[in-house]
Parts: sequence; structure tokens; C-alpha cells
Amino acid sequence: MSELPKTYDPKAVEDKLYSFWNDSGFFHAKVDPDKRPYTIVIPPPNVTGQLHMGHAFDETLQDILIRTKRMQGYEALWMPGTDHAGIATQIKVEENLRVQEGKTRHDLGREKFLERVWAWKNQYGDRIISQLKKLGSSCDWERERFTMDEGCSKAVREVFVNLYDKGLIYKGHRIINWCPHCTTALSDAEVEYETQAGKLWHIRYPLADGSGDLIVATTRPETFMGDTGVAVDPEDERYQHLIGKTCILPIIGREIPIFGDSYVDKTFGTGCVKVTPCHDPNDFEMGQRHDLEQILIFNEDATVNENGGKYQGMDRYACRKAVLRDLEAGGYLVKTEEHEHNVGTCYRCGTTVEPMTSAQWFVKMAPLAKPAMDVVKQGKTRFVPDRFAKTYLHWMENVHDWCISRQLWWGHRIPAFYCEDCGEMTVAKEDMHVCPKCGSTHIRQEEDVLDTWFSSALWPFSTLGWPDKTPELDYFYPTSTLVTGYDIIFFWVARMIFSGVEHMGETPFETVYIHGLVRDAQGRKMSKSLGNGIDPLEIIDQYGADALRFTLATGNSPGNDMRFSTERVEASRNFCNKIWNASRFIQMNLTLDKNETVALPAALALEDKWIVSKFNTLVAEVTRNIDQYELGLAAAKLNDFIWDDFCDWYIEIAKTRLQAGDEDVQRVLCYVLSGAMQLLHPFMPFITETIWQALPHEGASVMVSAWPQYDEKLHFADEEAQMATLMDAVRAIRNRRAEMNVPPSKKAKVLVLTEKHDTFAAGAGFFPKLAYASSIEPIDTVPADAAKMASVVTGDAQLYMPMGDLIDFAAERARLEKEKAKVEDDIAFVMKKLDNPKFVEKAPEKVVAVERDKAERLREHLAKLEESIAALS
Repeated sequence: MSELPKTYDPKAVEDKLYSFWNDSGFFHAKVDPDKRPYTIVIPPPNVTGQLHMGHAFDETLQDILIRTKRMQGYEALWMPGTDHAGIATQIKVEENLRVQEGKTRHDLGREKFLERVWAWKNQYGDRIISQLKKLGSSCDWERERFTMDEGCSKAVREVFVNLYDKGLIYKGHRIINWCPHCTTALSDAEVEYETQAGKLWHIRYPLADGSGDLIVATTRPETFMGDTGVAVDPEDERYQHLIGKTCILPIIGREIPIFGDSYVDKTFGTGCVKVTPCHDPNDFEMGQRHDLEQILIFNEDATVNENGGKYQGMDRYACRKAVLRDLEAGGYLVKTEEHEHNVGTCYRCGTTVEPMTSAQWFVKMAPLAKPAMDVVKQGKTRFVPDRFAKTYLHWMENVHDWCISRQLWWGHRIPAFYCEDCGEMTVAKEDMHVCPKCGSTHIRQEEDVLDTWFSSALWPFSTLGWPDKTPELDYFYPTSTLVTGYDIIFFWVARMIFSGVEHMGETPFETVYIHGLVRDAQGRKMSKSLGNGIDPLEIIDQYGADALRFTLATGNSPGNDMRFSTERVEASRNFCNKIWNASRFIQMNLTLDKNETVALPAALALEDKWIVSKFNTLVAEVTRNIDQYELGLAAAKLNDFIWDDFCDWYIEIAKTRLQAGDEDVQRVLCYVLSGAMQLLHPFMPFITETIWQALPHEGASVMVSAWPQYDEKLHFADEEAQMATLMDAVRAIRNRRAEMNVPPSKKAKVLVLTEKHDTFAAGAGFFPKLAYASSIEPIDTVPADAAKMASVVTGDAQLYMPMGDLIDFAAERARLEKEKAKVEDDIAFVMKKLDNPKFVEKAPEKVVAVERDKAERLREHLAKLEESIAALS
């Protein structure tokens, strides 16, 4: 048990304590049939990423849960790891290659480029892990995983082949979301939609029989070279007679059919829609229904290809300008309207996505979605807050087939193998070198890699050893709680649920605890463009990890965004200092044997029973709040109890007894402080460990000590009520003295008129000191000279203090007379304005009203001063 320094310095203890915990094996979880498991898998951060406030928020909430469960006796596993982050990592390495060497990945070739990526991963991959450790994350680092490690890669191939063999993975030529900047396909969940100001162009398409023309409205004239039809609502009487006819594509001169399709909204634009099957998902579906030709007009970088005729080689936006110029010159452009519409952008780089038809790999979602919805509907997996279950179910009910192939080199390469001699394609768990059909050795593997989220979807069971039947998988799966933001319910949560149900036969977690985003003090999303991001490592360096963690916890309620500001961190730092100073005071006044286990004394005074009972209630409430994922509420209650009840009241009350060498009060102080440090530990692990170690205790660390339990025998309702009566009286007396500017050093007799004389008698040891009283005198009736006393009334008592004890009459009268003279001067100044007809007539009504209100307030103040002066006569 070491002596606490004068001030708390987080830098002096945090790294040392973290090493102590880690080296002692406190983070490691084992298969233990005698204990209940509690498991959280970390949402794996990008391997080359850097800790941001969103990570800090997410990891703090997880660590609070895992530390609590560990202390409650569960075999608590927090599975850590990182994600290979296909697009993000490849782009970072490519950019580095371009800047440092002026080369592209194609200059190196696939094999050499991947060597560079692995080297990058090995160089920077541990950065975010070390940053998570700075936060205090108590992950089981002995089990750290990586989505492209050998075990996870084995699981990926197992799943891919199993789904392919069941017909749930297929390769097809379909419309997909294409990012021209990242040059890869994106799934629907990777497209973010934003409202953009655009235009609606009305274009004339001549009828082939020369009988007139159709006016088509479009937001994308640059794709018209790929038009292979014009669609109308079959119920639209304006165009029914044209269904089955053909029209001529302007400039290009190609004849295309006019057909009816119920997709068309006859109230939008002109009611005629140009159909470009290769560049719009709805047009693609119509093209499938009506057997339209597919003409792809863009390259992978969104420049026009050879099917674009004279526009070949142009960027899509340059092409738009050229097309509109030519349409106008040819008399085809009828009119232009302003039009706002939703535009899909790449979640990674923000580039406008280009819908394109392409040969890609897909997961057939309908058969997987239904059982994944059933586990939520049946309550096997619940969302907190439960409103997010509706969000999840709505997305699953409307889910499209998942495009899982990516045109990247970094990632899990799709295990499909092609024979270059006979064309046979084989999907296999092991690399193939011989064609099973013709025996050829000319085998080529699929170039594309899998969507990063494909491997992340397997995280809850691949990290535990699947597809092998390991003891860890049997013991820790299904996991207990998933903690994640609402922004990746579709990316990750939904895919983990259907993957767990499909491959493990049960849901991957019992509870999905959804939190919001961390925003700045103005409620704006933190971003590079706004320059409002706050580096959590800088906050830790300046204020300590505990202050950051407590700030994130106290600003949190399930599912809602939180606002972050340095002012709130400073408040948390002040809380640390408050705890530290109180703990140091207690430690300096202890005469107990440093090695003994501190138990409550047999006899407890009124104030002892009060603080023990309040702490007992706190144990029950904090435990319940954490179980219900109300972590912000639990943190607030801990703050209130420690700061208010324990520090500001009980320690102040205890000082007189401490000075007298009372060991009973020392035991109560140690019991409550030690227990409070246990409850606070999951939120503020470093300072609580330091203080706990400095108090009499048993065990190696607070983090493996037993979580406090509610004890009905320690619930003292009567004593709590008595203390509430005394505290109300103290507050009332202090407030009245403050109003009268009476310093604490000036003592006054307090006369107490109450039916609860026993309560005030029980508090005789501390009440006079807290009430700044020279003496306490119980009375049965209102004093005869009550008019010359300062009095206050509480719910249980009337309290009187002789004015002569409180103030120097002559000095107070002089002060009041001086203040009265100033107020009279102020009234005269205001009235001079109001008595001036020119001011009243010419000044704005609001200005005159303000002056009148000021005069009224000054008169009221003057009356109170005169009343106070009269009372002193």
C-alpha cells in the first residue's frame, strides 16, 4: 500500500498499470466450465487506421461492459483484432507508391504490390492496437486476430465454397454500383446517398413513322448513347397509342422500341422515360422484362468507350456538356428545369457512383435473409434500443443480392479457378493446379477479391477457430453483446447475423447494443473538411485516459449521438481530482493496519448508516443500469454519489471523528471508498486501481476483485430520512447566510422548532459544524422576538438565528444606506428620460418599454432595501 502523491498525474501511472494488468494475465479468458462465459468481439478497426473519437467511444463502451462482467465472476472474453480493409489499405499503399516512387501498382505487378501491402501492414498494423491500449482497453491480446490471417482465410474459403455449392453464390452479368475513382464494384450498403442540385432536361425523340415525336425527361443526358428503349405507363392515356411503335435516338439515329411498364411514374417529368439498361438499376430491370439490348458506354474510369461514337474518350461530365450542345444544335433539346435528386456516392472516397452492368460475383440474399429476420423477430437477438430492430428488419426485407467481388488486389482472392484449355470453372477450398475435367495444368485463379465485409461477417465465429470445432467456439459462441454504431447495421451487423445463422445454426450474439456518433460541441459530424475532428490521443496526453473515457460515457445514451467538447473533458478531469484529493485525505488519516481487510464496524452512527445505505442503493442502481446498457446513467449516478454524498457531505461530517482517532469512521470511509472505486473501475480504470491499491485491500487488482453486491441488511431507510431532514436544514441555513453575506467564520446560535427533536439530537455531533452554529437549541414555540431573527423553513423544521449573531448592525445599516443612495440615483436617471416627452414620443416603443421595466425593478429593489433598513432599527 503506497502513499498517494499530492496530485494525480495520469502519465505517471497509466502505462505502468496497463503493463501490470496485461503481464498478470488479467485480460486473458480461458474455457472454464465452472463459470458463465461473457463474450464481446471488437468491431475490427482498419489495420492501417488511426484511433479516432468514434473508435474511442466504441471501445470505451465495450471496455465498461467487459470489465464489469469480469468483476461479476464471468469468464469475460473481449476478442480483439483488425480488418484488412481492402479498398482503404490498397488506396493508401498506392498513394504512397505514387508519391514516393512515381509508380502504379501495375508497374510492380500483383505479387510485388502485395508484398508492399503486407510490408505496410507489418509496419503500421500495430499502431491502432497500441492506441487502443493507451485508452485502457482490456482485450485478450493473446487471441488477437486479423481478417487475413491463416485461420480467418480458411474460414472465408470454407464459407465461399459452401454457399457456392448450395447455389447461394453465383457469377452473373448484372447492374452494379461502380466507383470510377476506386475502380471497383460496391455493394448497395457501400453507397451513400446525398441530395444534389441538378437539372431535368426535356429531349425530343422523333417517332420512326414520322407521325410526331416523344418528349423524354432525364437527369442524365450523357448516357443517351446507351438507350435501347423508351418506357411509358401502360395506363397513361397520352401514350397508349404509341406502345409497340418505335422512335429514333437523336444524333445516333438508332431505332428503339416504345413499350409500357408499370415502373414508370406518369406524373414525373413528361411521363416518358429513356431506358439505358447498362447504366441504371431500374432500367436494367425493365430491360430484363422486355428483352432490351444492353449497350455499355463507359469504361472503368467513367470515360466514354467505343460504343459512345464521337464522344469516345470524354469524361462523363464533359460528355454531358457535349451531348447537350449537340442536342440543342439539332433542335432536340426542348427545355431545362432545375431539379433536386438523390445521387449515390462512394462511402470511401465520395465520388459519384456510376451504375454499370458487369460480370460480378453475388450472394443470393433472399434464402439467407428470412432466417436472419426470424432470430430477431423471435427475440433470440435483441437490439438496444429496440427501434433499431425495425431498421434492421426493413433493410433485410428489401435486401438485394449482395455484390461481393471487388476489382482490387488486396484482399481474399475469390477461390474460383479457370482452365485455360477447356474453359471449366471450379470453385475449391484449396488452390487448384490441375483441371478436374480435362487434366490441364494451365489453371488461372479469379483476379477479383472479396468485399472486405465478407470476411468481417464471419468475425464472431472465425476468430474462435471455425471451421474447426474448437473448445473456444463451443464455449464462447454465441457471443453475448455486440457494441457498434448505427451507421454499420447494414454493412456488418446484418451480414454477421445471417452468416452466423447459416454456418453456425444460431445467431452470433444475444444483444446488439447500438450507440450513436460522436459530434462536435455544435452537433456537427466530425470531419476533415470541417476541421473539427478531435484526436483522442491528444486528449489522453493532456487530461488522461480516465477523463476521456468518463466524458464519453457520461454523454452517452443508447442509439443517440453525443456532443463532445474539451469543456466536458475538463469537468471529468476535475472529477478525477476531486476523487484523488478525497482519497488522499482519507489515506493520510488512517491508523488502521494497512494489511487488514476492512469490514464495517458492528455499531454504526446515523451518518454512517446513511452513507452505507446510499452506497448500497448505488450498487443496485449502477448494476441495473449497466445490465440495461444505460451506461451514461450509471456514470452520472457514480459522479453524483462520489462528489456530493461522499466527498461534500460524509467526509466533511467525518473530519471531527477522524481528528479524534475514531477507527469506526475510518472503516466506513475505507468500505465506501473502496466499493465506490470498484463500481467506478470499468469507467475510469487507472485512477481507481491506483486508489484501490493505496487502501487496505485483499487481492492483486481491483479489476479482478468481486463486484459489490446489494445487501438488504444495509438498507437503512429511517436513517436516510433523518439525514435528509438534517441536510435540508444545513442547506437552508447556508443559503440564508449567503443571502446576508455572512462568512462561515461568523458563528450563530440556531434555534430549532421541530417535531423531530430526536433527529437533530442524533446529528448533534456534526450538525452545528455544518450549520456554522455556535450552539443548537431545541424550542417548542416560535420565539417572541422572531421578527428580529433570520429564519428559514424546511419540510421538517423552522430554524431561527438571532440577527445580532449574524451581522454588525451599524456596519450593515451603513452598507444598506449606501446601496439605497445608489439605487435612488439610478431611479432619478431613468425617470429623467421617462419624464421627457420627446424621449417617450421619438424613441422606439421597445426602448421605452425597457426603461419603464428598469424603473419598476429599481423601485422594487429600493422597497426591499428600505424594509431591511427598518428591520435594523
